[in-house]
Amino acid sequence: MDDHTPQMTEQNEDGLYEHHAFDVDKGQAPLRIDKYLVNFIENATRNKVQAAAKEGNIYVNDVPVKSNYKVKPLDRIRVLFEHPPFENLLVGENMPLDIVYEDEVLLVVNKPAGLVVHPGHGNYSGTLINGLIYHFDNLPKNSSDRPGLVHRIDKDTSGLLVVAKTEQAMAHLSKQFKDKTSEREYVAIVWGNMDDDEGTIEGNIGRHPKNRLQNTVYFGDDEDKGKPAVTHYKVLERLTYVTLVSCKLETGRTHQIRVHMKHIGHTLFNDERYGGERILKGTTFTKYKQFVENCFKVLPRQALHAKTLGFVHPTTGKAMSFDTTIPDDMQQCIEKWRGYSKHLDE
Repeated sequence: MDDHTPQMTEQNEDGLYEHHAFDVDKGQAPLRIDKYLVNFIENATRNKVQAAAKEGNIYVNDVPVKSNYKVKPLDRIRVLFEHPPFENLLVGENMPLDIVYEDEVLLVVNKPAGLVVHPGHGNYSGTLINGLIYHFDNLPKNSSDRPGLVHRIDKDTSGLLVVAKTEQAMAHLSKQFKDKTSEREYVAIVWGNMDDDEGTIEGNIGRHPKNRLQNTVYFGDDEDKGKPAVTHYKVLERLTYVTLVSCKLETGRTHQIRVHMKHIGHTLFNDERYGGERILKGTTFTKYKQFVENCFKVLPRQALHAKTLGFVHPTTGKAMSFDTTIPDDMQQCIEKWRGYSKHLDE
């Protein structure tokens, strides 16, 4: 199945703009279209989908359908509205940016958790890009038409991003990420006590066939699906039912660490999209359950921070390396687990 975010904003003959388009898999079981689309459109709800269907904005094979329409294999689903996709209407917004380094051709930003990197479905303003285009003129566009962005990190992941200010810097930095010569180290808290002190996870990553908001590892008979991904991990600290790990990325697939860690049975702590917001390891005691829930409150997001970033400067050729401290919410969570582990050892 293929979905896409349209780059163009042309109206069709009825004056409508395409916002989403999906080709349904040939193995799809019959399913109400409102249920189907909730799994495929970021930030969609049943109510939003039903309202769009009621307004006649959801088409299957070029015919408007109601929300109880049952999706069939090979259906072509399109969501059309009278306004162009908001993500194509970039507006600068004055917001504070934590700039770690800046020169004429690039800047390095420390992104807080909760900040979306670029506009997309359901997030049309308040993103890092809105802040960047307010503060910087004429940022170069990347291959996806996104000003300044060389790479991205998820909304609820904190940490370092490099942003290009010139076309030459964009091309040079993008090539480093593509050629896997950039260095990126993340720190994560994962569920469970890892068997090995260090290791490498390899496995193609692609969209999950049943839930398009997730990615998954393809292996065995499906090895040709998805794109190659390699993550090197090292245990930093064992904290009884969770482990603090360092992850170095050789590739940069969407949700790579989150997907790879889940694949080896160590889902990221409080990673709601991948099931880490449940108590996956530990005891059945009520006190323990309360302790974990308190940890979730302290760290209301997946426990992942892009801690270090290294690359070669596009104009000077000098190796540059940046490091950030672990943010407070994650640090507090680590301290809680340290206290808990110490208490168990006594």
